[in-house]
Amino acid sequence: MDKYYKWKVALIIALVGFSIWRAYPPKDKIDLGLDLQGGMELLLQVEVEKIPEEAREDATERVVEVIRNRIDEFGVREPSISKQGKNQVAIQLPGVTDRERAKEIVGKTAHLEFKLVSDNSELIKKAQEGKIPEGFEYKEIKGGGAGAGSLLLPKEAVLTGEHLTTASVGFDQYGQSIVQLTFDKEGAKTFDQVTFQNIGKQLAIVLDGNVHSAPVIRDRIPNGQAQISGNFTPQEAADLALVLRAGALPAPVKVVEERTVGPTLGRDSIEKGIKAAFFGTLLVFIFMPGYYWLSGLIADIGLIVYIILVVGSLAWLQSSLTLPGIAGFILSVGMAVDANILISERIREEMTSGKTARAAISAGYHRAFSAILDSNVAVFITSVILFFAGTGPVKGFAVTLGIGQIASMFSSLTVTRVLFDFISKRNPNLKLKMMRLFGTTNFRFLRGRLFAYGFSLLTVGIGLTTLLLRGKENFGVEFTGGTLVQIGFQQPVESGALREALHKEGIADPSIQLYGERSANQFIIKTRETQTSKIESAAKAVAEEKFAILRVDEVGPPVSSDLKTKALWAVFWAAL
Repeated sequence: MDKYYKWKVALIIALVGFSIWRAYPPKDKIDLGLDLQGGMELLLQVEVEKIPEEAREDATERVVEVIRNRIDEFGVREPSISKQGKNQVAIQLPGVTDRERAKEIVGKTAHLEFKLVSDNSELIKKAQEGKIPEGFEYKEIKGGGAGAGSLLLPKEAVLTGEHLTTASVGFDQYGQSIVQLTFDKEGAKTFDQVTFQNIGKQLAIVLDGNVHSAPVIRDRIPNGQAQISGNFTPQEAADLALVLRAGALPAPVKVVEERTVGPTLGRDSIEKGIKAAFFGTLLVFIFMPGYYWLSGLIADIGLIVYIILVVGSLAWLQSSLTLPGIAGFILSVGMAVDANILISERIREEMTSGKTARAAISAGYHRAFSAILDSNVAVFITSVILFFAGTGPVKGFAVTLGIGQIASMFSSLTVTRVLFDFISKRNPNLKLKMMRLFGTTNFRFLRGRLFAYGFSLLTVGIGLTTLLLRGKENFGVEFTGGTLVQIGFQQPVESGALREALHKEGIADPSIQLYGERSANQFIIKTRETQTSKIESAAKAVAEEKFAILRVDEVGPPVSSDLKTKALWAVFWAAL
């Protein structure tokens, strides 16, 4: 028996115990990815080129901090906000499906300015003629409101949101929602001076370049309080107050990638993923002892340990379980079984040559080790490349696959070996019987090599021809850029009517595909541009409000180009 036998037993017990402790109960310890629980994933591009050069160095880090403050006030449970690359911010919002509201809160710059409206008639006349004086800007009030019309404003503000301390929702005398502002000591002093020196003049309140209102200063305001009005709904006023409290973004941002999964689709994905994992694993558990008898039963015990280790590792590393992650888990189960099959077949060969059970087990593990190591290391390297080159769901697949390979090696080479040693020591005359579909095999594979060469070349030729003929249809939205929307209707909808509605919205060449059973009334719509709002409008025209957005993938050109580059490098390094 292996001199390290006791240490191996202790290690197995410790790892299994630790994994169970970390993963139980799974519902509380395993985080689900957005594709399983529903939610939004956004990738923002920080437009540092639009701010002064001296402010660019840490602009992205400051954007991350401001967005984190906003999301915390928004009330999202366990969000993830992190810097990605040089000037990008990755955001995950579990459970959030109100796409437009979330993007408004995250993406609004919230640069607040107070500017005195020019009453110089000569300058105003020039501006009306299209000759805007230097140092001024000519703007319209957003949505009407106090002082409705176009206003001539100096580019320099008398007060900015930097001195803002609080922002809250209130109501004016007409019951309209407003945002009430309070400034710090320095801001209150400035506001006091401005209102005292400019009684009778208009003071424009400008947010992100839009004039929301321009009330006339009736009296001195010494208490450092102001308000923003602009025909807000209560929710719009609350969201505006939220972003103002959290602070302005130091640089403008734009959404270059969006992925949204509705809660219904998330539940369906969980059910289908669990079923696939359960039945796939069940078939393996039935086949192994059915074909390899005792060796197969030992392999099943090793698989149980493998599953415990994988789940425990996911919980310990706080990795989110995604749908591709479930696929990676099932694939690594196959790799674990493959290792046990190799070991069992090697043991069979050694037993056939007349060796005792203990000698056959030792030789079988020794001879199978190199093949198991090579295959698992190759797959592990691929998972590492996928993790660093991939994004979103691909990372989830890579994490589960990588963890699975390590757990697979341990369970097949250590756990099962300990069990074999334990049984063989207590039964020196052990006979490891197994089923055999073929007797002595002596297939002359090289005799048919010319046929195999020809068939392989023909298959490759057909594949390449099909690839070239399909062109861009070979690539998903991730690589081409554009929008993919999965919509579920409550009543039957014809694809022709949906296509016509999309055309009316200005979407020239949409791809419409029925998803699942016809009775499910679900469609996947792909367009070349990011235009989800138009697709929603078309769905409303066809089915009024009787539909639900189940999934949204929006990928801008910069992201699709970056993904192409990463994919090519990933293929290169994996092949190398």
